[in-house]
Amino acid sequence: MSLQQLAELIFPDVTKTPEDYLKAYPKRILKEGAKVTRYAPSPTGFQHIGGVFAALVSERIAVQSGGVFYLRVEDTDQKREVEGAIEDTIATMHNFGMDFDEGMTGETTSKGNYGPYRQSERAEIYKTFAKDLIIKGLAYPCFMTSEELEAMRDKQVAAKLTPGCYGEYAIYRDLSPEAAMEKIKAGEQYIIRLKSPGNAENRVNFVDLIKGETSFPENIQDIVIIKADGLPTYHFAHAIDDHLMGTTSVIRGEEWLSSLPIHVQLFDVLGFERPEYAHIPNVMKLDGDSKRKLSKRKDPESAVSYYKEEGYPKASVVEYLLNIINSAFEEWRMENPTADYHDYPVALDKMSKSGALFDLVKLNDVSKDVISKMPAEEVYSLYTEWAKEYDKAMYDLVTKHEAMSKEIFNIDKEGPKPRKDFGKWSEVKEKICYFYDELFNAETEVELPKNMTLETAKEIISSYKEVYNFNTDQETWFNELKEHAISLGYTADRKAFKKDPTAFKGMVSDVAGAVRSAISHRTNTPDLYTIMQIIGEEAVRARFEAFLNN
Repeated sequence: MSLQQLAELIFPDVTKTPEDYLKAYPKRILKEGAKVTRYAPSPTGFQHIGGVFAALVSERIAVQSGGVFYLRVEDTDQKREVEGAIEDTIATMHNFGMDFDEGMTGETTSKGNYGPYRQSERAEIYKTFAKDLIIKGLAYPCFMTSEELEAMRDKQVAAKLTPGCYGEYAIYRDLSPEAAMEKIKAGEQYIIRLKSPGNAENRVNFVDLIKGETSFPENIQDIVIIKADGLPTYHFAHAIDDHLMGTTSVIRGEEWLSSLPIHVQLFDVLGFERPEYAHIPNVMKLDGDSKRKLSKRKDPESAVSYYKEEGYPKASVVEYLLNIINSAFEEWRMENPTADYHDYPVALDKMSKSGALFDLVKLNDVSKDVISKMPAEEVYSLYTEWAKEYDKAMYDLVTKHEAMSKEIFNIDKEGPKPRKDFGKWSEVKEKICYFYDELFNAETEVELPKNMTLETAKEIISSYKEVYNFNTDQETWFNELKEHAISLGYTADRKAFKKDPTAFKGMVSDVAGAVRSAISHRTNTPDLYTIMQIIGEEAVRARFEAFLNN
């Protein structure tokens, strides 16, 4: 009876029992094999790419199994909460194509039948389970002061022991209920600790869905479950929430792997069925010859805002993340070039066990492939949306010449091998600026074909402009250019040129190169005929004249 009295003294306002909540949160009715996963961030900052990576794994596992993916906000550390962090999480995941079936929909709003989905609003639930543990003798109030805790740690460190509250150091573990009640009534501060049933000689064996078989010594620490402010610790809250919300698969960062003995023990002590656990590898970066964890402080690409500012389409980022989630994705994409990435079956057991290496060069390659498959209308829409925020002058120019801009974005789109000119919107200006007179006319440097002087290029343009015919098809245009080049002393016969270079001024390709330089100032562009057709005859002839007068 004294344990009951102690529990009543500590939690006088708690009138419900665990059974009440177990009834209020009935087991989910799901199809066989369906997984319930969650993304459960602390609102202590804005989202980073590692969070998107973790959420994508959870979202894919839930969706492809016909299950539920929900958002739970773990805000028990309210001193560190950042205003707007919840909205940022929801918006970020939505922007990357992930929407939650249940959970928080804003700072104060939510949807679903298993809420509240914000831990600070679930205090009564945690207290109810903590009260029950005290009644059962499985938890106790601990009155250790900060000075006592510091002295305990110093003693343990000096003795080369694991720091913590256990064994002889758990000095209030066996305090009688009566003595504990006296201290409480006297106003002494306390926290609630789990009375760990663990034995250091025993081991916890567990099959992680990514790491495989794992084994740890049992937890012997009397961990804190309710803090002095009445809110639960992460360990205690997550066990109760995951059980009541019907989470089948806890997918989280590998930094939590060492906490697995504590969490398994909590599920057992609370009488809950253990969920599956999958500890995903950290997102790593190559730093010299070694790998390190992607850093919020050191690496700009760790921030979600980086991808928006640089102009990576969200589909590109998601496809790249799928590449590092499962290496087999790249082969799948090659076999299914036009398939929606949602069709790819993510497999936890095929994830890297060591660390997912994040490579911006690879991301750019993936993004080039993604953009190359987009219809011109979509490229125009996404680019102008980005430019409106990050390059207003380019936005004004591209939208002013909307029809021409869409033609530019459509170059070689409809062939079997579409061009891969850019991997992010911040690269577009440099690739297409010469189409627009406003930018082209402001350029002062002109690239010329290799080994060609400006004088020779001008000689070519001076004669070619007289025979150039705008109103013809591509094959005819090229044949006319070739004939003119041959008349100037150039050849289309590569073997003859190699055999005796002195017999010719050069190759037909050199003449085409001079034309390309005159109308684009560049030696590497898309198809020359297409460029001239897009900018129009008037602009082509004006550029020939400007080149000659340069």
